[in-house]
Amino acid sequence: MLVSLSNVSKTFLDKSILKNISLSVNDNDRIGLLGINGVGKTTLLNIISGNIECDDGVISLSQDLRIGYLKQNEALNTSNSLQKEIENALQLVFDTRAQLESISKKMSQASDPEYEKLSAEYERLTNIYNAADGYNAEVRINTVLNGMGFGNFDMNTSVSVLSGGEKTRFALAKILVENPNLLILDEPTNHLDFSMLNWLENYLSTYKGAVIIVSHDRYFLNAVASDICEIENGELVRYKGGYSSFLKQKEERIKTLTKEYEKQQKEIEDLRDYVRKNLAKSSSINSVGSRVKALEKMELQAKPNPQVKDLHISFPFDIEPHKTILDCRELKVSVGKGENRRVLFENFNLEISRGEKVAFVGNNGVGKSSLLKAILKKIPCEGVARWGGNVKISYFDQELSSLDLNMTVLEAVHRKFPTKTEYEIRSMLARFLIEDEDVFKRIREMSGANRAKVALCIIVFERSNVLVLDEPTNHLDYKAKEALDLALSQYEGTIIMVSHDRYLLNSVPDKIIEMKPDEIIIYKGNYDYYKEHVQVEIKEKATKPETKSNVAVHYDESRKNKAQDRKRRAKLMNTEKDMENLQSEIDKLKQLIEEPDVSSDYARLSEILEEIKVKEEQLEELENLWLELA
Repeated sequence: MLVSLSNVSKTFLDKSILKNISLSVNDNDRIGLLGINGVGKTTLLNIISGNIECDDGVISLSQDLRIGYLKQNEALNTSNSLQKEIENALQLVFDTRAQLESISKKMSQASDPEYEKLSAEYERLTNIYNAADGYNAEVRINTVLNGMGFGNFDMNTSVSVLSGGEKTRFALAKILVENPNLLILDEPTNHLDFSMLNWLENYLSTYKGAVIIVSHDRYFLNAVASDICEIENGELVRYKGGYSSFLKQKEERIKTLTKEYEKQQKEIEDLRDYVRKNLAKSSSINSVGSRVKALEKMELQAKPNPQVKDLHISFPFDIEPHKTILDCRELKVSVGKGENRRVLFENFNLEISRGEKVAFVGNNGVGKSSLLKAILKKIPCEGVARWGGNVKISYFDQELSSLDLNMTVLEAVHRKFPTKTEYEIRSMLARFLIEDEDVFKRIREMSGANRAKVALCIIVFERSNVLVLDEPTNHLDYKAKEALDLALSQYEGTIIMVSHDRYLLNSVPDKIIEMKPDEIIIYKGNYDYYKEHVQVEIKEKATKPETKSNVAVHYDESRKNKAQDRKRRAKLMNTEKDMENLQSEIDKLKQLIEEPDVSSDYARLSEILEEIKVKEEQLEELENLWLELA
């Protein structure tokens, strides 16, 4: 076992962040750490890595534990070259190698007593060298640098000239080169394109060590994680399997805990009811006493998820647009001026029809976000980008530049919709879990996640029939992403989006458009369909002559199935709502029969009991339907 945490707790400013956390990390574990923003994930990572101390609990670490910790916005020494940073990462390997070479020379000339001493030291250093996988150091350097997109870089390049995204990638590469036996990665997929993501997934799946990953990339967690640990209300629960398995297991766990809680509450009420009815009877003193003792000894179960709320998002619209939503002809976008002018793309032709959900993908810098800005007339372009009749557009900007940082949340929304009352605005914000005093915070004081929620709240109020979304899941935690996925899947309008969120790309779009420097390729399917066909194309590329057209089209025969699945999910959600409403009606009727004027009226009581019976039968039918749809 590499790490063992037992009943670890941590409090900041009188707020309990972690409560009695227990966690074991074994040699080959692949642990995905989940939780909403601010729940304590980074705090737990810092406790494991020794950066901060816990308030209570026991932490046990293996003697040979070597931790590699990639923090968000990991800092590199900008005065160093790339080569120097890599050498620093492998200082132990290079120093040990030099010592082994030195001892080896001494051993060739040593006398017997000295030879034995040198031999023992040589063996000790060899064990250190082997543990650090020193013999494969150069191979590992080449493998990692190529995988992270630095294969063609001059290693004498200064770190200072790298972009922000390149620095993040190189920091990750540096830690992978170190080859620790426990990798701690905080949002490692930031700034990685699809090819790098696929490489990292494959690399971590065969990594000889344990990995703890904090990530909101659900597709990545599905591919890499062997276990999911979720922090909720300060407590940690561990689930076997990846992200999809976690969702199913958590749902079953909550159902089980809810039944157990309700069973205990009924037991408590029955015991209390017996005590109330028999307290005055001398013949029942013993039995009353035993029930009182049972109540006192009972270990009360907490109500499942008492503090956790879900987002409720939907994007309604009022006006139906014409059939053609967008018509692009010979579109060309350039950046820079004069000698620095660079064409991002040209000869771009595309038609989008009503109800289509289109996602643009491609490597960083290829022009995806610029395309969205060009069709919205936010940046100059050549060619034609014509919108259809009755089109009403909402735009989500990944930089959230439309929000005034100096305004409060309430002011920012009210400025957009001056006719909305404070009650209407606060009610909508509450659906995004922005409540109470948070509505009076200035935008600049809000987290990136909450800023994104404010922007999405504004879009809901706009009631547009076309959504143009640039990385809409950036900053959002997994629960918010799930809510947004569902809302976009059920949206009946047209979606044009840019995203690196592969989970979202699987659930929402019916068309993936890959942008490359010299062509666009249209895949009429979701991300999995796109990925499958990309792999096939790579294998076939060498045997097929290149086409002169800059547009290729691939059709997904399963898109009908996807549409059916979307309808199924919508029906499932409606069924859940009907079940909740029906259960609420039943509960109200049960409360009604306890009222004295009803319980004493036999005719009225019989009528209500019959109504309860009918509704419970209806509820059972809905539950069976839910099981069929789930």
